[in-house]
Amino acid sequence: MAFRLLLLVIGLVELLAPKQMVDFWMGLASKDDDVELRPWVYSVARLEGAVIVLWLLKRRRGRGKAE
Repeated sequence: MAFRLLLLVIGLVELLAPKQMVDFWMGLASKDDDVELRPWVYSVARLEGAVIVLWLLKRRRGRGKAE
């Protein structure tokens, strides 16, 4: 339950604010502050956020039908 909630928060942040999320993780991953990302990276992060959120919602709805 806690893991799904964490994933939901990450997915929503990626969906709504992909630049901040990517820049945060790139700041942790790189030593140089002069890392230049391609513009499509933010679009892919937004897509990843949407996939995570939709997957979690689908799993939740599927679980409700099984019970």
